[in-house]
Order: sequence, then C-alpha cells, then structure tokens
Amino acid sequence: MASNSEFLKGKTAIITGSNRGIGKAILEAFAANGADIIACTRIERKEFLALCKRLSARHSVRITPIYFDATSINEIKSAAKQIAALKIPIDVLVNNIGIGYSALFQMSTPEKLKEVFDVNFIAPFLFTQYIVKLMVRHRSGSIVNIASTAGIDGDCGRSVYGSSKAALINLTRSMAAELGGFGIRANAIAPGLTDTDMVSGMPENIVGGILQKSDLKRIGMPSEVADAAVFLASDMSSYMTGQVIRVDGGLK
Repeated sequence: MASNSEFLKGKTAIITGSNRGIGKAILEAFAANGADIIACTRIERKEFLALCKRLSARHSVRITPIYFDATSINEIKSAAKQIAALKIPIDVLVNNIGIGYSALFQMSTPEKLKEVFDVNFIAPFLFTQYIVKLMVRHRSGSIVNIASTAGIDGDCGRSVYGSSKAALINLTRSMAAELGGFGIRANAIAPGLTDTDMVSGMPENIVGGILQKSDLKRIGMPSEVADAAVFLASDMSSYMTGQVIRVDGGLK
C-alpha cells in the first residue's frame, strides 16, 4: 500500500503488541495512512519511544504509548481506563498481541496451555470488552483481530497455539454478530508464516513443511499483513464484518 496514502486520516486506532513484528508494521502502516494511534506494548523502551516519535513527526500524527502486561487482568483494566480518560473517539482496535508455541499435543504442558490462552485469547477478549464501550458511544468502529492460519488448518505441533487462535476467530464472528447493530465491525486476519521472531523460534522442519504447502514458497513480510489491517480498519471495507482474511502466500 502506498506510503503517501491516507486511508485512515481522521481515525484513532489502538494497536496492541505494537513494538515489534507484525504489530510494529501495523503501527508504521497506520501512521503512514494518517491515523492517530494509541500504541500498546508491555513495557516502556527507549527504542519504541524513539520509533513513535519518528513516525509522529514524519506523518504528522499523534502517537500515545500505553503499557500493560497481557497476563494481568488488573493491568488490562488499568490500560483501558487510561484510554477512556483520553476522552477521544476510538475508531479502530487492532488486537495483535500474541505469543507463539510449538509442541506436539502429547508434549504440551498445562502451564504452557494456560500461558498461551491467557495472552492470545483472554487478553484480547477482556481488552475488547472495555474498548467496545467507547465505540458503542459513537455507534461505529472496526475491530481487527490478528489470528493465524494455524487456527484454521490444525498444523502438526501447533495444537495449543492453533487452538488459541481458533478461539480468537470464533470470538471475531461472535462479536460481529453482537456488535453489528451498533455499527461496529469485527474481522480477523490469519497470517501464514511471517518474518517475525515467532517464526524464527519454530523448528526448521515445521517451517519447511509449511512453506512447501504454499503457492508462493516464501515467508511473508509483516508489511503485507499490515496492508490487510489498513484495509479492514478503513472505510474501504465498510460492508465487511465477521470475515477471516488469509494472508498466507496460498497455503494449502
């Protein structure tokens, strides 16, 4: 998507997990498209603040950092209160926060099962509950959940991760059904293998096997997922809700 486009001009977007990988690419794409952004991440880092400052100056947008730990219900609630205190309309919520985990079903531990679901499903579920209250006031909004093809396809070695993303996809469809009457849309993006830290930590045999099943035979770039997020956040997708867009290079 062209960097000088402004498909999101006049909108305010919340992006979680915005300090690296897909979240960072979405932050950059939204800023380039004219959105004011509430950029959420776990902890304050100088590099992240410098990035926000550069993007804000380059694209003449407002970027407000908010920090919370996705495993803490109290911190999720506190972050939502901070956002509400800003007293500005929220047009877009991108639930990008997530962690990866690869292990055979029989080798997956209860501790990992809880950790992955806490971050990948429960955190966006609870955070969205709070943010939707702000959207309902204005009877409009777009929720974009970053899921995964693993939540659709059932990949070997990804039973825990894939199940958490499948839950997020189901949540997306339920939210679309419940919130449509308030003018709020909910869609999901299911990336395939994407060049992030999460993929770099996956076993080579799993990565290689997935690539062999894709038409383009390559790993995707975070910016390619970010372009889909811009589309779903913008008015270009105003009649789309309850959908899952695969950005996966033709994964079979």
